[in-house]
Amino acid sequence: MLEIKNLHARIEDKEILKGINLEVKAGEVHAIMGPNGAGKSTLSSVIAGKEDYEISKGGISLSGEDLLELDPTERAHKGVFMSFQYPVEIPGVSVTNFIKTAINETRKANGLENMPAKEMLQKIREKSTLLEIDRKFLSRSLNEGFSGGEKKRNEIFQMAMLEPKLAILDETDSGLDIDALRIVSNGVNKLKSKDNAVIVITHYQRLLDYIKPDFVHVLFDGKIVKTGDASLALELEEKGYDWIKEEVNA
Repeated sequence: MLEIKNLHARIEDKEILKGINLEVKAGEVHAIMGPNGAGKSTLSSVIAGKEDYEISKGGISLSGEDLLELDPTERAHKGVFMSFQYPVEIPGVSVTNFIKTAINETRKANGLENMPAKEMLQKIREKSTLLEIDRKFLSRSLNEGFSGGEKKRNEIFQMAMLEPKLAILDETDSGLDIDALRIVSNGVNKLKSKDNAVIVITHYQRLLDYIKPDFVHVLFDGKIVKTGDASLALELEEKGYDWIKEEVNA
């Protein structure tokens, strides 16, 4: 599904990604871990198409289509979804109206008519129940006055409604208490299928107690230096990242 080959990316004069190779197949969950400054959020931003970064070498494709030729909106329409660390507040635009617009714009880009109102309402009810979201929450302005947990839950709701091929969760666990973490993680687990894939970017193993990865990758100094199964996250939790540095520098 997602294929990244020898990806190099920089911002201004600083090279951050220094040759990323990664393949994510449909039905898989991949966790990317690493110390601060390793390039984790840069990688997610580059996949999503954030324009601050210059791609100096390599490529990214989704289902065989070159993503680097597409702008962020086009990538979203092709099925790339990114949950941000710090979701933006949009006063005056309700959660429901925002998601209706997003869905219909995606349908329009793919040559489909707007989703019928009855079908949209049914889907909103179904997904809000799945994620334990109070209906009153959906009439509030997008992220305005939301707690950290509410913002993250809202992003998972958007993911549920949009049904992307590839979901990138960039430090979704940041600032969440245990209850919010459980609800968000349960939502992600319920939305997994054989037709989509998830990339989870996190500093901590605790999120992976709830969202079980098929693969764990360690990003260090702009490169993936180690890959393993879920047990690698436990090892990182126990030992920290110093032993990875020692291995890389050996």
